[in-house]
Amino acid sequence: MKIFSLLLLSSLLFSFSRAEATGSVFFIDSSTRQFLRCPSTNDVAQSMLLAEVGATVSVLLGFAPPVTLSAAGSSKLNEVLIPNPFDRPRAVFMLEVGGVEDPLVIDPKNALFSKASKKNVDLGSTKADVQLPDEEEVSVISLDQPLDDYTEEEINDFASWLGGSYVTDAAKPLHGLLTIPLANGDNVNLHMSKKVHREFASKLLALSHNIRKAMEKHEVLSQTFHKPAELIMGSFDGIKALQEQHDIDGFDKQGMRLLLATLSKIFDSLQTAHEGQIVGVVVFNNVTQPESKGLMNVMFTSRPTPRWLEDTKSSKNTTIAAQVLVRRTLAWVTGIVLLIATLMGVYFLLNMPLTRDTLLYSNVKLD
Repeated sequence: MKIFSLLLLSSLLFSFSRAEATGSVFFIDSSTRQFLRCPSTNDVAQSMLLAEVGATVSVLLGFAPPVTLSAAGSSKLNEVLIPNPFDRPRAVFMLEVGGVEDPLVIDPKNALFSKASKKNVDLGSTKADVQLPDEEEVSVISLDQPLDDYTEEEINDFASWLGGSYVTDAAKPLHGLLTIPLANGDNVNLHMSKKVHREFASKLLALSHNIRKAMEKHEVLSQTFHKPAELIMGSFDGIKALQEQHDIDGFDKQGMRLLLATLSKIFDSLQTAHEGQIVGVVVFNNVTQPESKGLMNVMFTSRPTPRWLEDTKSSKNTTIAAQVLVRRTLAWVTGIVLLIATLMGVYFLLNMPLTRDTLLYSNVKLD
C-alpha cells in the first residue's frame, strides 16, 4: 500500500511539474531591416504555444503557416510579424536554451534581448513542429554537432573573438585560464582545470564552431541560382549542466551572462554574413528533464513517392499516345478520301465523249 501511494504521489508530482513547464521566446529583429513589429510596453503579454512559435518560424522563412493554426494563433502571429507577406528574411537563427526561463532576470540590461520582442511560452507536454514544404526549398543547418576534440589555438581564437584572452598552462595542456569580458565591465573566468568549467567551455566552443560552419554553408548557397531559405537551429544545455553540478559559487549565473554575450556576438556575425536578411528566435525553458532537449522539430510535408510519379508519367504518356493516334487516323482517312476523289475526277475527264454538249451548243431562243 505504501509503494502504491509513493507511485501515485510521484506521478502526480511529475504531472504537476510538466503542467507548470513554462518558458519565454525572444524574437530578435534585423539591425538593418524590419521584419518584426516593434515591441511596445503597453501591449498585454500573451503567452504562445510552441506550435505557434513554429508557425512563426515557417512564415519568417517565406512559407505559409500550417492549416491547423487556429484563429487565435493567427492573431498572435500578427502581433509579432509585420503585415507584409512579400518581405520575409527567409533565414532564421533558432536556438533552445534549457535551464532558465527568462534571461532578463539575470541580465536585465542585455543589449540584444532587452530590445527584442518577448513572449511567454506554454511548453505543454508535447513537442512542436516547424512545418516546411520541401527539402529543396529550405536548407536546415544543425547546431547540435558536438566538438569532440579542440586545441588551445581554437580556445585562443574563441577568446579573441569575444574580446577576451586565454592563458595556457605550461604544465598541462588545455587546462589554462579563459577570461571573457562582459558588457558591464565584469570578467568571466573559466578555469579549464575544473571539469564543470571545461565542459561548459566545450559547449560554447561547439556552438561557435557550428555557427562558423553555418556561415560557410551560407556562402555556398548564396552563389547558387536557386537560393533556398535557411533555418539555423539547435539547442544549448550548458546552463542546465551547470545547475546539475550544484556549483556553490554561483557560476551558473556567470555562465548565463557569458552565454548571452556569446549569443550577441553570434547574431552580429550572422547579420554580417546574411547582410541583415536574418531574424533570431531564441526559446528559453526551465524544463529539467532529459527529454526536454529538442522541443522544436522540423517536419517536411509529404512529397510524391517515386511510384506515384511513375504512374503519373505513364498515364500522361498514354494520353499523349492516344491523341497522336487519333490525329494520325484522321489525317490518313482525309488523305485517302481526297486521293479517291482526285482519281475519280481524272477518270471521268479522260472518258468524256468528244461530241458537242447539247446544252452548250443548242440554239436556244429566249422570247
